[in-house]
Amino acid sequence: MITAANLIMKYYKNVVLNVESMQINPGEIVGLIGNNGAGKTTMLSLFLDLIKPAEGYVKIKDKNVARDETWKTYTGAYLNERFLIPFLTPFEFLTYIGSLHGKNKADVESFLEANHAFFTEDISGKYIRDLSTGNKQKTGILGTFLSDPELIILDEPFSALDPSSQAWLKNKLSTLHAEGKTLIVSSHDLKHVTDICKRILLIEKGKIVMDLNVNAETLPKLEEYFMVKQ
Repeated sequence: MITAANLIMKYYKNVVLNVESMQINPGEIVGLIGNNGAGKTTMLSLFLDLIKPAEGYVKIKDKNVARDETWKTYTGAYLNERFLIPFLTPFEFLTYIGSLHGKNKADVESFLEANHAFFTEDISGKYIRDLSTGNKQKTGILGTFLSDPELIILDEPFSALDPSSQAWLKNKLSTLHAEGKTLIVSSHDLKHVTDICKRILLIEKGKIVMDLNVNAETLPKLEEYFMVKQ
C-alpha cells in the first residue's frame, strides 16, 4: 500500500527524518511511536504530500504521492486542528467533507446516527472554533471515517478524548482493520497502540529503530525501552 525509499527531510541543515526503506502492506494496522520530535508527524505529513522531502519518495499503490493525486480518493487522514474549518459547525464541516466524496446531507445524517455514541453532543449549534479540544478531535476523526476510505492515517487520535471515547475509537479502529482497511496510527499511548495494532514502528531521531510484530511481550519491551531513555 505504502512504500518509502531514501526518504530524507531537512529543516535548514538539520535532518529530521531519514528512512532508507519502509513498506506498509494493504490491510495492515500499524502503530507509529516515538518521543516528541522523533519524526512521527513529519513522516505522516510526507505520506500525505503536505511537505516535500529533501530526497527520496513516498508511493501509495506504486504511485508517487507528489506526482499523482489518485491516492486522495481513497485516503482519509486527520493530523491536527489545521485539517478543520473553524468557522463551520461540525455538521457543516462533515457535510462539506461528504460532498467531496459524493455524499449528500442525508448520507451525513445517517453516518452521524451510526456513530452517535462517539459524538453525543448537539453538533449543529457551535462553530468548530468554539468546541472543546476533545470535540474538535472527534470532528476531525469522524471526517476521516466519513468517506469509508481504504487508507486511514491518524496522528495522536486518543489525545484529549475521554475514556469512553477512547474505548469507542479503539473498537472502531479494530473493526475497520477487520474489514480490510489499512490503518496507520501514531500515538504516545503505548497501551492503546499495542492493543489495536499488529505491527509497531518505533522512530527515534528520524530513523526507524524497531519494526515489531505485536505479541504479549511487545508492551513490556517498549515500556522498558522508553524507561531507559529517561
